[in-house]
Amino acid sequence: MHFVKAKGILSAKNGINVYRGCLHGCIYCDSRSDCYRMEHAFEDIEVKENAVELLENELKKKRKKCMIGTGSMTDPYLPIEEKLCNVRIILQLIERYGFGFTVITKSDLILRDLDLLKKINEKTKCVVQMTLTTYDEALCRKLEPNVCTTKRRAEVLNVLRENGIPTVVWLSPILPFINDTEENLRGILQYCMQARVHGIICFGMGLTLRGGNREYFYGKLEQSFPRLKEKYQRIYGDNYIVSSPAHAKLMRIFHETCERERIMHDNEAIFSYLHTFEEKQKFEQMKLF
Repeated sequence: MHFVKAKGILSAKNGINVYRGCLHGCIYCDSRSDCYRMEHAFEDIEVKENAVELLENELKKKRKKCMIGTGSMTDPYLPIEEKLCNVRIILQLIERYGFGFTVITKSDLILRDLDLLKKINEKTKCVVQMTLTTYDEALCRKLEPNVCTTKRRAEVLNVLRENGIPTVVWLSPILPFINDTEENLRGILQYCMQARVHGIICFGMGLTLRGGNREYFYGKLEQSFPRLKEKYQRIYGDNYIVSSPAHAKLMRIFHETCERERIMHDNEAIFSYLHTFEEKQKFEQMKLF
């Protein structure tokens, strides 16, 4: 872990990343790609020590309230967050200034901040996005070794539902010849149905591989899935998009299930929902009149 002074904190699309790098150890992580130009070891987490100050200044200047998002590049609920509490302080700011919030995570540490998530959701909208890839617990520990397993993440989704927090699941990535099975898909969908998630984001049954990410992924395949690296190289070469042979069948099951269970499954519609700011208290007052 090392600390830096950041020049800015809020992106053009109102996204923030308090940390850079990750310790979850997911074998497929796109954030390892060379194109992101990370100048330090991926596991040497960069902490933006002035993130809170920068964000408060940005929120004060905003003329219109909006959704603030985090987690697109780095899961904010890393183990170091338990000690540093930067995300919790940022949530306090977002709640104080009346902004909406959405986060992408794989960690059950998010439940630590349930009180603040509820407060935000009472005023506007707070949406938790949870990544689910692998129903089998033993396989999940191979693919995502340093973070809570899918079963625990599903439990988190249920806690959020019980507390009125809307949720969205990222069904991504699905790795060819590893977790691209009907059993895996139906297991994850069952978790989603039980938690009554608002939507499921899915870009297809497969993954993407770029320089930096590809080499790391292939190295992990050699360790945990003997001879699979050679199969990937033979079939996909240096392709960016690595699609499962079962893509068509699995996508049909996915869309049919979501349609039947009334789970939003149009990616554009979900992203529109995630980016749309709502003021619930004003809306409730208008209904009274």
